[in-house]
Amino acid sequence: MLRLTKIVLIFLVVLWGLLGAMHNLMDWAGTQGAVSAATSMTTFEGGADAWQATSNSMVVLLGALFIMLSKITAALLCSAGGWKMWQARNQSAADFNKAKELALAGSAVAVIMLFGGFIVVAESWFELWRSDVMRGPVLGSAFRYAGLIALIGIFVQAKDD
Repeated sequence: MLRLTKIVLIFLVVLWGLLGAMHNLMDWAGTQGAVSAATSMTTFEGGADAWQATSNSMVVLLGALFIMLSKITAALLCSAGGWKMWQARNQSAADFNKAKELALAGSAVAVIMLFGGFIVVAESWFELWRSDVMRGPVLGSAFRYAGLIALIGIFVQAKDD
């Protein structure tokens, strides 16, 4: 039962990545608009005048691509890892533990994107914590996703006997 729970949780990370990337792609203008709002620092008073504020279209494009491609990469790695875990579910503990590698890599990609992109870059560099409009919906969601996916990764990586 514990192995099946780990597999299901990894496939939920797959679903999170695919749905997120799909929505980013379907509303590409909205995705770029959200990144632009963060990088231009226009969602809070005095932000647009800060030295690090930028509306550079290449910065916005790279930020949006980083988010979407990280979600796709996480989903693909977790999908391959989840499949390997499924195939190894009735095998030895050593085989099942080895099968987790790609799933854990996918979870790591998701956490790195969420923590690195949203918390380090958006919140710290572009001071998104000052924005009443973006703090809750953007930073709160990123923190929640990163925390849950990290917790899933910790649970999944726990050795099976």
